[in-house]
Amino acid sequence: MRKKVVSILIATITVMGMLAGCSGTTEDTSGETSAQTEDDIEENIQKEADGSSVESSGTDSTDNPAGSPVVYMTTDISSDGLIAVYEALQASPEGNIAVKLSTGEPGSNYLRTDLIGDLVQSFDNPTIVECNTAYGGSRANTAMHYQVAEDHGYTEIADVDIMDEDGSMTLPVTGGTNLEENYVGSHFENYDYYVVLSHFKGHAMAGYGGAIKNISIGIASAEGKAHIHSGGTGGSMWSGDQDAFLESMAEAGKSVVDYLDGNILYINVMNRLSVDCDCDTNPAEPDMHDIGILASYDPVALDQACIDLVYSAEDGDSLVERIESRNGLHTLEHAEDIGLGSRTYELVNIDS
Repeated sequence: MRKKVVSILIATITVMGMLAGCSGTTEDTSGETSAQTEDDIEENIQKEADGSSVESSGTDSTDNPAGSPVVYMTTDISSDGLIAVYEALQASPEGNIAVKLSTGEPGSNYLRTDLIGDLVQSFDNPTIVECNTAYGGSRANTAMHYQVAEDHGYTEIADVDIMDEDGSMTLPVTGGTNLEENYVGSHFENYDYYVVLSHFKGHAMAGYGGAIKNISIGIASAEGKAHIHSGGTGGSMWSGDQDAFLESMAEAGKSVVDYLDGNILYINVMNRLSVDCDCDTNPAEPDMHDIGILASYDPVALDQACIDLVYSAEDGDSLVERIESRNGLHTLEHAEDIGLGSRTYELVNIDS
């Protein structure tokens, strides 16, 4: 299957600033931007349609010759499409494999087993892992949480482990400005490799939820979730400083990635693109079209690519407003600043 580069965001920060009146929140911190116009974007899209490719100036990386981390994409939102985009990564997970997803509240847009089941069962002895919530609901109690996992079909496709049912373990945070340590489920250390499956969508507090949220809030124990929400202050998780919360998500995510030392990959499913997250039992009905499935070894590049696809969609206004009203792009800014990943990437469409 011939891979085609469909669009490259050269110093994505510049593109994000260009794509709107939408955002006054992003700043160019890369020091290597190259100005693009809307005509450039349209020309790139036309080149893709004609079968040609668009090259990226990129940043220092070993992921591809151009230097930018690669994000693979398919528009086929199906079990076959999910497996294809995973296989594009050419990953070789070994040992105890954890599949991290959000089990989702009843009534939400959680990832269905008919979509993810074949991929999950393709691994040797996989375990679906999750942690309890800190906000109440059906997943705040371990026994109730296991029941939700069963109700949503996850126990039919793999073992399920609520990683903080026995409490927390602590990971050090390096390079952060808010957190010095991150509290994750104590079972976190039982797994050798993490496959992070995220449903990309909006979020009432973070603006959006994707790979970074899944490895930070998602892997944090209930104790750790409160710690992140408070911006590391130990204060109220609902009334803390918004930017400190967003930054703390990036910092918690980096502690997880540092600990795993490369034994992690990320897949974002861009369907049912509600402005509300899977922690909402009555999410708003999506008012934009499904987009596809994206995968990468870089969580920042992956989330940025999803953001850019939403911003460039003709029907993405509601989700864009949700992201910007919460200053959600600041998570990506801080994540890049502390070295979690790159906002500049190469988007490769695997559809033929």
